[in-house]
Amino acid sequence: MNFTKEKLAIAPLTWTNSDLPELGKENSFEQCIDEMALAGFTACEIGGNFPKDPLKLKDELERRGLKVCTQWFSFRASKDSLEEIRPEFEKHLQFLRSVQDDIYIVAGGETAGSIQSMQHVSVFGERPIFAPTRWKQFTRTMNELGKIARDNGFFLCFHTHMGTGVQTGEETERLLHDTDDRYIFLNYDSGHFYYAADDPVLVLRKFVSRIRHVHLKDIRRWVLERAETEAMSFLKSVKEGVFTIPSESEGCIDFDSIFEILDRAGYQDWLVVEAEQ
Repeated sequence: MNFTKEKLAIAPLTWTNSDLPELGKENSFEQCIDEMALAGFTACEIGGNFPKDPLKLKDELERRGLKVCTQWFSFRASKDSLEEIRPEFEKHLQFLRSVQDDIYIVAGGETAGSIQSMQHVSVFGERPIFAPTRWKQFTRTMNELGKIARDNGFFLCFHTHMGTGVQTGEETERLLHDTDDRYIFLNYDSGHFYYAADDPVLVLRKFVSRIRHVHLKDIRRWVLERAETEAMSFLKSVKEGVFTIPSESEGCIDFDSIFEILDRAGYQDWLVVEAEQ
């Protein structure tokens, strides 16, 4: 795949972890974006310690040659009604519009009932499984949020995540089947699909037409095997180093095949390097 520098972004999770404040707490916002720029990146996602004032945020990033590609949003669409979610969601879109320049992406996952942030609950244990009525509410509300996003010029890209009700390739397929392809797209994350025991290459090949945002994340296989043996929580496995950036020396994901599939599909949106470490 021929990388274009303008489409290669980095996630601040590589410096600081919003769900686990002690992980990377020594890294300031300024250090984070300085090192992003020094590494040659031209865009980033927004982290938990980034300025909340859009003018200050945009000014700090622009002075380092950086753009915003998106910021995580927790949907809770399987639990809360559209009326409950809509004000916060529209406020989020307004903030993103004030700091983004060209491609308008809003990305996030379903966090209702999630165990992803519970440090003493095994991520291989009792995560939420949606009953049919709850799934119907979830997909209906996601469709409505997706339409709001498109009406405002955004692509809503859903991120599957370990410890949530949409974790596996099978659940991803069900989500994409039960939602409108005009409104709901996929934020593909190679690391989370591998963690969920799916082949990230096969998943990508199957869903590439619905993908508008990509997270390039690798897995240290030996850490994942230990996490499973010891029934670690998700955040415990993160602290132990289960994720890494795409790496031939430590990672195990076939990125050559991933880039080939994206290239053949004509993918032109963001490629975000990410490692929650």
